[in-house]
Amino acid sequence: MFGIPRAPLLLGLAGLIPFVWGAISYLVPSLATWGAGLFGPRNVSLFVQLSYGTVILSFMSGVLWGFATKTRGAQAAVGYALATLPALWIFLAPATGPTSGLMNLIFGFIGVLILDFAFTAWGLTPVWWMRLRVLLTTIVVGSLSIGVLF
Repeated sequence: MFGIPRAPLLLGLAGLIPFVWGAISYLVPSLATWGAGLFGPRNVSLFVQLSYGTVILSFMSGVLWGFATKTRGAQAAVGYALATLPALWIFLAPATGPTSGLMNLIFGFIGVLILDFAFTAWGLTPVWWMRLRVLLTTIVVGSLSIGVLF
């Protein structure tokens, strides 16, 4: 699909499940009740989106760090510094409640996408990287937005 290798595409799409599940469990309360009974109350709606989103945003810092290893000198210093931003953002961003926590994640994922563009412009990513990242980020931000709206 879109020239993205099968393994990263399938794993990336599978990684969307908690985001989409969280959004669906906002929209269909009976599913949230069923899911809370089956998986525990921390694994539906707001809770799954906040906890899983924090993990994945930090994971994306690690991915960018890996790309930065392809650089040298001043570009390496900039690459490593930029790679730490998503994890630092979600750790330090003030969340005064559920909505602000979700908004912090939305801004974080949009920020990662901007960094993805920069790392791609530097020639550090695979040629298919941005097609995958735009697809996944669109679905993640859309899913998190449902939590903000409901």
